[in-house]
Amino acid sequence: MAETRDFLLEIGCEEMPSAPLSHAVVQLGDLMRKGLDEAGLAHGNVETHQSPRRLVARVHDVAPATDELNEVRRGPAASIAFDATGAPTKAAQGFARKFGVDASGLARRVDTDGREYVFAEKHVDARPAAPILSALSERVIGSIEWPNYRSQRWGSEHQTFVRPIRWICALLGNEVVPVSYADVTSSGTTCGHRVLGPGDHRVESPAVYADVLRENGVLLEGERRAAILEGVRQVEAERPGSHVDTPKRTLDEVVNLCEWPTVLVGTFDEEFLKVPHEIICESMLSNQRYFPVYDGEGNLTREFVVVSNADPKVSATVVDGNERVVRARLDDAKFFYEEDLKVPMDEFVERLDTVVFQERLGTVRQKVSRMEVLASAVAQSAGADEKACGLARRAAHLAKADLVSQAVVEFTNQQGVMGGYYAKAAGEPQEVCDAIREHYRPRFAGDELPSGLAGKCVAIADKLDTACGIFAIDEPPTGSSDPFAVRRAAIGVIAMLRTLPAVHLRPLINLALSSYAEQGIAFDADAVAAAVASFFQGRLAAIAKDEGVAPDAIEAVSAIGVIDPNEFVRRAAALDHARSESPELFEDLATAYARAAHLADAALGTEVDEHLLGNAEKALLAACEEGEKAVSSALGSGDFAGACEALAGLRAPIDRFFTDVLVMDSDPSVRDNRLRLLNRFAGVFGDVADIGALSKRK
Repeated sequence: MAETRDFLLEIGCEEMPSAPLSHAVVQLGDLMRKGLDEAGLAHGNVETHQSPRRLVARVHDVAPATDELNEVRRGPAASIAFDATGAPTKAAQGFARKFGVDASGLARRVDTDGREYVFAEKHVDARPAAPILSALSERVIGSIEWPNYRSQRWGSEHQTFVRPIRWICALLGNEVVPVSYADVTSSGTTCGHRVLGPGDHRVESPAVYADVLRENGVLLEGERRAAILEGVRQVEAERPGSHVDTPKRTLDEVVNLCEWPTVLVGTFDEEFLKVPHEIICESMLSNQRYFPVYDGEGNLTREFVVVSNADPKVSATVVDGNERVVRARLDDAKFFYEEDLKVPMDEFVERLDTVVFQERLGTVRQKVSRMEVLASAVAQSAGADEKACGLARRAAHLAKADLVSQAVVEFTNQQGVMGGYYAKAAGEPQEVCDAIREHYRPRFAGDELPSGLAGKCVAIADKLDTACGIFAIDEPPTGSSDPFAVRRAAIGVIAMLRTLPAVHLRPLINLALSSYAEQGIAFDADAVAAAVASFFQGRLAAIAKDEGVAPDAIEAVSAIGVIDPNEFVRRAAALDHARSESPELFEDLATAYARAAHLADAALGTEVDEHLLGNAEKALLAACEEGEKAVSSALGSGDFAGACEALAGLRAPIDRFFTDVLVMDSDPSVRDNRLRLLNRFAGVFGDVADIGALSKRK
């Protein structure tokens, strides 16, 4: 077998935008692998690389040619494949078409079973690798997609790319593979760093590609990332106890913005430290891709890290230029903050009348009014005193005020955070300031919850109001659309209510919907409340499942309408645990409950005439009375495990009942009395869970 060779495709461009580069390089690898496999060209690993000026694919161990193929396939019987005149029938034509040959070329011969069949034979010659790689490369270049970025045209061609392509390096071993795209023809050369390695540089083979780049001022992305992080570590080592904040998203962008990174340190004026550090850091990270430096106590310092792509010899000039830029940016932030402090927060709240929350649900100012009612109700339900309830209501009133502040209009990620600063400057209680700052939490699964009661009350009010409003206008989230993040809101409400077991969700849903009704929005309150409750129950079921609770135990609790988060998860977990401890007992109880529930007639009630009972029936009635007391006591104290244990005492009496008693007696009074007893029996379980669901377990 001929020796394999590596293939290199480098697409050299004007500087490409940083954000989509990582997505493009993934596409490049996928397209290359798929194209090689479809062509039948054997190959090894496909590795990809990127920098601001190049997208690279290197395919290891490419075969010199595809394999030669000789394929024979048996078709229908000859008697079916040809008519009386010997012409191919539709069966023969379909077989030939499926196999990719002409029907006239089908052969007839007797197979091992003694019958005559038609056979299709196809021979595919081996194809050399170079032409395949040439066509594939041109197709791959044109197939890379750049979402949200308009591709460009250059020269006289109509082909496009995100930025004009200036060179293509395509090598199979040491041979140039012809590739032409938009009037650019491939060669065996690459381009180095614009300043550190300008001009064309010969690449003898894919194996030396990275070395050629390195010698001419270009590092591949792994080396660039390592160089940046090493520079950051040196900065921290020179400042004992300090920490350079390098968020992954910004670091990824910076890696894609340079080819030869140099880590430098700049400073800004002391006066800017009086501005909230959140907007300083957002300005540096989001707008300039600078990394802020914190001291050993976690305080922001005047220094920042900038990664330069210039010649290290001009580092002083680079630092000076970046300091000028950051000074202008921070001066804007300082101005916005100081201007916002001149406006009373209550005035900001009234300005929310000009901000639409949702076209059919009104303004943000109306949302604030609804949040005040809900937040106060949550605090009361949690057992808070009058002062704490007032703090929750005040925090809800001011929670959205900063949305119309200049700082948040400029730095939208700091909504809530800036409101906390403004509230503190206005002399609001610390609990109110913290609640405003934290009321968007939790923003995602696993995020921190608001630290105080007021914050949780406002956060619950905000998220529950959104969820109820979206359902009220009949625009619930779908599998592909959730523009108001209702799922995330529901998960957040659940997470917070699990820490507030005294707060019940269903009354809050009704209260939220009543506020919308008072606003004049028309909807079927009962139907919407049921839909919202069902939605929350679905999220609860998913959470309980993630925490290891068996699906049938979750179904059993869901069936009785429990939607309070803490109770739902604990009750389902307790039922699942009790069943795992005594599987046979609960299997028998589940079967008995299902049978009783099937026979029971709710219209008859549960008042049993003891004079009509036999011994087995009296024993069951006594067990039901005892079970009702035990279950009630256990549920009253939140002892869900105890409630499950209390059901165990019903097993023997119900087994005896079904053994000794004919429920459907011919005497209507006896029959109805026994059905009432079964209603009573089912009722004991009904407060715990739909135990019958456990009988469905396979």
